[in-house]
Amino acid sequence: MDDEKIIALYWDRSEEAISQTSEKYGRYCRAVAYSILKSDEEAEECTNDTYLRAWNAIPPAKPNNLRTFLGKITRNLSLNRWEKLSAEKRGNGEVPLALDELAECVPSSEDTERVTEDALIRDALDRFLKGLPRETRKIFVRRYWYMSPIKEIAEEFGFTENKVSVALYRTREKLRKTLEKEGILL
Repeated sequence: MDDEKIIALYWDRSEEAISQTSEKYGRYCRAVAYSILKSDEEAEECTNDTYLRAWNAIPPAKPNNLRTFLGKITRNLSLNRWEKLSAEKRGNGEVPLALDELAECVPSSEDTERVTEDALIRDALDRFLKGLPRETRKIFVRRYWYMSPIKEIAEEFGFTENKVSVALYRTREKLRKTLEKEGILL
């Protein structure tokens, strides 16, 4: 079923919307959640929570891209769950490492004055990513969206871990300079 029909089911408040969403995007949502949580059980729970969030958000939301909409919900739920689960065992895993790496070039959004700037940052990041070579963009997204370990990325692309680390460092530096050039304060 295409996305417009699935969204129409949400607008009609038909429970079939959930089953159609699960059928079409369940594997994708579980993969997003698992890449952060590294637990089948937790990933499944986040995926189910994603369906509930989508149900509560549509309407009034009418997403242009349902896959991206669901992926964002799943990612946010997974990061929140990861934070909760790792509160007492900090320091392990890829999520804190990846977030620390990005913190060097992307400002924190905790400050209420940054709410407006968040949209600017999002737009600048979208433009930045579109301007990257395809392979570099894929590596960057794998690391900072899916929180994949550098070793896993290197294996997937047939690179050394050092080459991936250097590519990520250079891309973060370009991002930092791009944001500064656009007047986004770090």
